[in-house]
Amino acid sequence: MLLGKVIGTLTPCVAYEGLEGVPLLLIQPLDKYKKPSGSPIVAADSTRMAGPDELIYYEGGREAAMALETTFVPVDATIIGIVDDVKLINEEEL
Repeated sequence: MLLGKVIGTLTPCVAYEGLEGVPLLLIQPLDKYKKPSGSPIVAADSTRMAGPDELIYYEGGREAAMALETTFVPVDATIIGIVDDVKLINEEEL
């Protein structure tokens, strides 16, 4: 799973069969330090609860399509859950 932040919403003119009612959100991928990593992407929101500025985790590829109610729809990324906080363990303590 990958870490990201919701930075916007997307309103499609026409929804693909199986994606009706599924929110599409613009997310910024983040690294483990919550810093931007790469370009923003569009993701389907399987939780239907993520909102602006929320920290989320998402999945890409085939797993993204399988996370939705109607599987194998044409999506590249799907939000799987909302993250409350990220705490890193000091690597020197391991």
